[in-house]
Amino acid sequence: MIYTDTRDSSVKVDFRTAVMGGMNPATGGLYIPVEFPKLDKSILNKDTAPSFRDIALNMARPYTDGEIPEADLANIIQDAYPFSPKVTPLDSTSYILELFHGPTCAFKDFGARFMARAMSYFNRNEDTPLHILVATSGDTGSAVGSAFHNVPGLDVTILYPDGKISPLQEKQLSTFDGNVRALKVKGTFDDCQKLVKTAFTDNELRGKLRLSSANSINIARLLPQSFYYMYAALLVRNRASMDNKIQDPAIIMVVPSGNFGNLTSGLIAREMGAPITGFTAATNSNRTIPDWIATGDYNARASVETYANAMDVGAPSNYERIKAMYNLEEVRNLFASYWTDNDGIMTAIRNCHEKTGYIIDPHGAIGWKAWEEIKNNGFTAKGDYTKPGLTPNVPAWASKVDSNEAIGIILETASPAKFGSIVTDAIGREPPMPARLEEVLRKKDRAISMENDYNMFKDWLIANL
Repeated sequence: MIYTDTRDSSVKVDFRTAVMGGMNPATGGLYIPVEFPKLDKSILNKDTAPSFRDIALNMARPYTDGEIPEADLANIIQDAYPFSPKVTPLDSTSYILELFHGPTCAFKDFGARFMARAMSYFNRNEDTPLHILVATSGDTGSAVGSAFHNVPGLDVTILYPDGKISPLQEKQLSTFDGNVRALKVKGTFDDCQKLVKTAFTDNELRGKLRLSSANSINIARLLPQSFYYMYAALLVRNRASMDNKIQDPAIIMVVPSGNFGNLTSGLIAREMGAPITGFTAATNSNRTIPDWIATGDYNARASVETYANAMDVGAPSNYERIKAMYNLEEVRNLFASYWTDNDGIMTAIRNCHEKTGYIIDPHGAIGWKAWEEIKNNGFTAKGDYTKPGLTPNVPAWASKVDSNEAIGIILETASPAKFGSIVTDAIGREPPMPARLEEVLRKKDRAISMENDYNMFKDWLIANL
């Protein structure tokens, strides 16, 4: 498979180069496959949905062809995924795709664990370590830290915004040792991301250190997240006729969205043949993409702090990939977009629990609220896109909602226990705490304070790595 660059289509690199480089240092662009091969019909049309690991292997194969032998790829998949996503029905036309059953209780385990093993495979004959720089607004860092901890030949530095993530999320970041360390930056997620991006385009620094990324900037994080979209869509399609008597349902993936890497992974799955009709991009007050869809103008902005902090992104990196894959009218036909504020998040957590009994985290709650509005009200005219709710565009699949042929799959991206105080305030009880999260609370904090200053960051990297 050949990969090109979102900013220069003449660029042509292989999978190893795209993975180990993270992004193109010459342009600052993001790598993207030149094509999205369809999954074989024998898999897509099976009466019983294939297992998650079978789907992962078959989807990964064309992107690694000629660079990772199939036996080695199968070993990577097997080692990366001792867990699977779970699909939980909420009502006859709504499902939750639970993505928090990995070691750090967040969806990013799916991408990070595959990526760590692919990087280790490609780095196995190198004499120097590969240094991973990653910015996180919540769960990316802990997933990457866990996935890369003690992996030979790899070294990880995680940047997170000091005071702007939940205490449990911070514990998951600040307690690593060995080849993984965390820097708490006096700034926002966008500041952390800018420090990382600047490092990648700094020729002097790259002359001293071999650098790569583990954000959804890196194609090896993005591609494996497409596996669970395919898995969920096939599973729900095959059981829909029993659950709700809908033959050939229009499946709408409802995606909590911040940096828009997760939603881009869904687009990849759809391009590969997943029976997905459309998407709902559900975000918080950081509504850069909903505003773009509503107005046609893309205006990155400073991020705003919210209860759904993993989505506190004002300049989403994967806008570049979405724009490279589709024009604006295609996006408007494919996407509904929705945003809400902190009051809306709290209401959504409470209402979801009261209506269904399900305890949902703040990010998934935005998705649930978006799907409830679509199901109950459809796409009514809305003049003011600056107010919480659906933005004015009417996607091509709106008629399927009106005719009761649509099914929503809401991505629950993290365990509600990671946002215990917010969830408790909303529903009046604490969410269950997984044992693996209780264990991390007992560990020692090791995070290093860092000013939001690139030269200081660069000097620290050179001095310490």
